[in-house]
Amino acid sequence: MPLTVYVLGLAVFAQGTSEFMLAGLVSGIADDLHVSLAAAGLLTSGFAVGMAVGAPLMALFSRRWPRRTALLVFLGVFVAVHVAGALTPSYGVLLATRVLAALANAGFWAVAMMTAVSMVDERHRARATSVVVGGVTLACVVGVPAGAVLGGHWGWRAAFWAVAAVSVPAVVALARTVPGGRPPHAAVRVRDELRALTRRRVLLTLLVMALVQGATFCTFTYLEPLATRVTGLADGWVPGVLALFGAGSFVGVTLSGRVLDRRPVALLAGGMAALTAGWALLALGAGVLAVALALVFVQGMLAFGTGPALITRALRQAEGAPTLAGGFATAAFNVGATAGPWLGGLALGAGLGYRAPVWVSTALMVAALAVAAVALTHEQRPRRVAGTWASSQAAMARNEP
Repeated sequence: MPLTVYVLGLAVFAQGTSEFMLAGLVSGIADDLHVSLAAAGLLTSGFAVGMAVGAPLMALFSRRWPRRTALLVFLGVFVAVHVAGALTPSYGVLLATRVLAALANAGFWAVAMMTAVSMVDERHRARATSVVVGGVTLACVVGVPAGAVLGGHWGWRAAFWAVAAVSVPAVVALARTVPGGRPPHAAVRVRDELRALTRRRVLLTLLVMALVQGATFCTFTYLEPLATRVTGLADGWVPGVLALFGAGSFVGVTLSGRVLDRRPVALLAGGMAALTAGWALLALGAGVLAVALALVFVQGMLAFGTGPALITRALRQAEGAPTLAGGFATAAFNVGATAGPWLGGLALGAGLGYRAPVWVSTALMVAALAVAAVALTHEQRPRRVAGTWASSQAAMARNEP
């Protein structure tokens, strides 16, 4: 695996830490900037919306840039806005930096995925994707808890400085390892790329991605009340539960990267079915400590094990959109990551109990399986038609005098 792929994973680690670390910093930000907890929470929402909207826009904006230039510009902006965020005394400026960071992160993700798969042969594309996505799982395991520790000891600004510091080595390494020159497919017309991205099979795969990620982040966002008010754990054990989910995610990404290139369909179908069953089991068995902890690990493993499979599938199906496919895949991921917690919050607000978000995750996975079945049927139909045509031609040939 080229060194560049691992450097991309390092940059994604820093960006993933930034995306999720505010969960442990909102109280400190609210107190320091004299705003409400709800206002501090909007910093997370602003980042998520910026990621979902910004991914296709930034991919379109930078489609003719050399990939090295695009990666360095996006990562440089990401570092700069974190420095500005660490220095500002203004909530408005901090909110603006979060939106800008999300746009830069979205643009980087879109280009990074296409860069990673372009640097390896067809047999290793899934593994390259897993390395890049693995940066997010490491952020959950290491980055987010570390940010919480820094925020607890030296204030929330220290976590922002740390994210900027971790990103700097990635900037230097990318400048030295990513080849220069324009992307080989930069001359492809935007109209042709959009046509490739709006094919039914591509749209169905992107929808499945959004549903799976929505299920994942719906429960992940509300693990704290589930663990403390249903499982019965003390508040001090919550970081350990989150880290357990992150550890499972890292294992899932690592294993899928080694298996996915050989058996992609089996991994994806089995993983999604197991995810659906797992969320239902967690909703039913969350009151039993051993069951809850085991399923938190397993569900993290399955969720992030199927993620690279879906991304690889989307990129393969959208080969006619070589500069925009990564942006649309990133957008689908973040649409799910935004919609899932929102739906889980609606279920909690309706008084359905602390297990309700897990049932929402189960329902989202059922929908994902249904869409995947439709997509598979759609893909097999042309093959059946082609097979029937070939058979008829052969029969005609046999009957000719």
